[in-house]
Amino acid sequence: MNDSYLMPTYKRSPVKFETGRGALLFDSDGKEYIDFLAGLAVASVGHAHPRVTAAIEAQAGKLVHVSNLFETGPQEELAARLSELTVGMQSFFCNSGAESVEAALKLARKHAGLNGRDATRFICATESFHGRTFGALSATGQPSKQVPFAPLVDGFTHVPFGDIAALAQAMDDDVAAVLLEPIQGEAGVIVPPHGYLAAARALCDGVGALLILDEVQTGLGRTGAWFAHQHEAVAPDVMCLAKALAGGLPMGACLARPEVASSFVTGDHASTFGGGPVQSAAALATLDVIESDGLVYRALVTGRRLMSDLANLWPGAEVRGRGLLIAVEFSSEVATEIVERALGAGLVLNATSPNTLRFAPPLVITNEQLDRGLALLEEVADAVLTTT
Repeated sequence: MNDSYLMPTYKRSPVKFETGRGALLFDSDGKEYIDFLAGLAVASVGHAHPRVTAAIEAQAGKLVHVSNLFETGPQEELAARLSELTVGMQSFFCNSGAESVEAALKLARKHAGLNGRDATRFICATESFHGRTFGALSATGQPSKQVPFAPLVDGFTHVPFGDIAALAQAMDDDVAAVLLEPIQGEAGVIVPPHGYLAAARALCDGVGALLILDEVQTGLGRTGAWFAHQHEAVAPDVMCLAKALAGGLPMGACLARPEVASSFVTGDHASTFGGGPVQSAAALATLDVIESDGLVYRALVTGRRLMSDLANLWPGAEVRGRGLLIAVEFSSEVATEIVERALGAGLVLNATSPNTLRFAPPLVITNEQLDRGLALLEEVADAVLTTT
């Protein structure tokens, strides 16, 4: 496609993918690629999973859209399924992670007001990423993404991620919510110190603020638990999901404890396409695959193996992550060149910064595909590292 028809919002690699199967992608020339990225942690059950595809086809043949003015079976079933997974949370369905964050922000301010709290401020983390709509962008702790669109929404305070003392110092009675990623994905897979989320929970409880956890990238098995906050046995008041939820179709969800969710009333928030029958059917099939195929446990075990292999490949680099969300940080700015050479060799991954690689393969990736991908990665990375 001629790029002159598209707004220049993406730096695209010169590869046109046409088909996919599991953890493999195939371009317009038929060349095979091993996918270590899963469409930015979206294709957790792999590309063109037969059960997800069948669910989409079956539902599309019956009903695609009626709007949220009416009930549909797939949406109701999905909400019930998510409630089971989250011990009673209620769902608002939308189309993306940014939209789920926007819903969470509105819900937090409404909840504070209904409870007699003059609290409109949000505490977020530096280097965080929550989306590119105005509210979500205001929550995002990356000035480089914010400056071109200033002024942003007022009321956001950013503190260093993982710093309990800084979070405590920023807390006050005017805080409606603390919004955090359990693991910062776009910042380079930054895992906070153990106890950080528990401390955030306690600080929120101390002033009556809500704890919102953005699990858009970390949720639904990616880190070796259904949700990353479960590694610390911490329960949020509100949780944001998207990415892997519908197996590749655009879908997001803002979930909240019932006593928080009830702050919204008819007309407070809406989404024309949110939770449509086809997306909901795809999400149900995706959850079925994750559960029946044991992909949460597989992410945990395979992630440990992948981290160990990466550490053995480059002893001087920092390897960090949890489950199948992993980063390798080099001491020099080689990541972009490694990504480009890897793509040419048939391996898909990406760089979150000039010196950091991110790995988020489909949870269904086989050991043989991991071995082949690691062999390709070692070859291209060593070629780059020896010339720097």
